[in-house]
Amino acid sequence: MAIPRYPIETERLRLRPFRGADLPAMLSLYRLPEVLRYLYVGERSVDEIAAALEERKSKTALKTEGDKLVLAVELKETGQCIGEVVLIWLSATHKSAEIGFIIHPNFHGKGLGAEAIRPLIDFAFARMDIHRVIGRCDGRNTASARLMEKLGMRREAHLVENEFVKGEWTDELVFALLDREWQAKQR
Repeated sequence: MAIPRYPIETERLRLRPFRGADLPAMLSLYRLPEVLRYLYVGERSVDEIAAALEERKSKTALKTEGDKLVLAVELKETGQCIGEVVLIWLSATHKSAEIGFIIHPNFHGKGLGAEAIRPLIDFAFARMDIHRVIGRCDGRNTASARLMEKLGMRREAHLVENEFVKGEWTDELVFALLDREWQAKQR
């Protein structure tokens, strides 16, 4: 079982399990068209977002493959929840994991997304003995693609019209990073 020591702190951020008090932040985030545009989910009611928050509150450890670690991203200075990061244990056999991130658009362009996801990549490689971490995004989501490149991930695939999402065919970009590549960048 892999459980981070909470909270995980960076220079400007605190990563922690979600709590009930995060509902206003989640409502703010998941009601923005520019956030929903690239997600599989569409508009949801307050009750549906509250139920999603309840589910996130239990995603604090990785016990078996398929488990997700979902953490709130909080500004240390203000205590404001500005998004979430995700680490999914894809395969024990292949030692693979996937990252995900959502940062409120009001905080884009400040390097907070990369700062938030780096500790989960560190955790995957150092504590879980993961060999390969991937990240995926909608082909139109240039901001997410740039963030993964900034993390040192290489673009390995551009899958053309591979998913039918919200009534349209969408492309998907796949990025990856190996443990040895991550270690080399840490020196």
